[in-house]
Amino acid sequence: MSGVVVQGERWFPSETVFSEDMKDLWGNWYCDSEVGKLKAVLMRRPGKEIENVTGQNYGQFRWKAPMRPEIARAQQDALAQIYRDHGVDVHYVERQREDRPNALFMRDLVLMTPEGAIVCRPGISARRGEERYAAEALAKLGVPIIKTINGDGFFDGACALWVDRHTVILGTGARANKAGARQVEETLRNIGVTDIIPFSIPYGHAHLDGLINFPDKKTALLFPWQVPYDVVKALLDRGFKIIEATNLQEIKIGTAINFVALEPGKIVMPAGCPDTKEKLEAEGIEVIEVELEEIMKGWGAIHCMTAFLKREPV
Repeated sequence: MSGVVVQGERWFPSETVFSEDMKDLWGNWYCDSEVGKLKAVLMRRPGKEIENVTGQNYGQFRWKAPMRPEIARAQQDALAQIYRDHGVDVHYVERQREDRPNALFMRDLVLMTPEGAIVCRPGISARRGEERYAAEALAKLGVPIIKTINGDGFFDGACALWVDRHTVILGTGARANKAGARQVEETLRNIGVTDIIPFSIPYGHAHLDGLINFPDKKTALLFPWQVPYDVVKALLDRGFKIIEATNLQEIKIGTAINFVALEPGKIVMPAGCPDTKEKLEAEGIEVIEVELEEIMKGWGAIHCMTAFLKREPV
């Protein structure tokens, strides 16, 4: 070996960005809107945990009444079938703590991005720990987890709404503190989000999706008396049409704004909200209704139950 000079390894790192590697190495997961054609979701079919909510303890879980388990399951199954009928892959969180009945509201646990999932940290102690099993399901599917809310932060996924690839409405309030929102913002900016629209969620409301939602690419349905002017102005500046939902019974009891867009201009929404449905249809939105009165005893509905895993870009 005389005369041979050993110089060690000669290698150079791959300079492709994560988004370019993601499809081949992880899978085809993506979300940068509330309206792009829906392709995959993560849900939790109500398990043993909802059977443990009784007439004596329902208040500690922030419910208005106990659910009848088989009816609640049938109602969620009907929603899942609507998803499947529209070409959506429905995945489930299979394991969950039996003392966490709110775990069916998956949007609060997972906020999806173009590069993977942010695993959230619920704002109320009665939900802490649900996120562990959401993370387990994501890992089994191969969805990258790009952030887990930590430290003194807490953040429910329904405190954020995608406006477009570069713009997110970010709420703070009882279910998302500034430390949690700051972690979400830092993660979003790291993957190309440039515009954050802050939304101070009013006292008495938990999440954004009871106050504002998007049925089409440039259309927002909102509760005008509880959405800050600056949020509406930011949408108007981006060319959005505003539909005002003003029937208080439908908004607060019927959860009319808590819908999911199957594709631009086509939504599935809770049944029993004729005024809001009429306003949406007058603007050309196709509406599919589903019965959810049992699920709504937990103060949640369609958007609450659905964590997006893949939407086509719009």
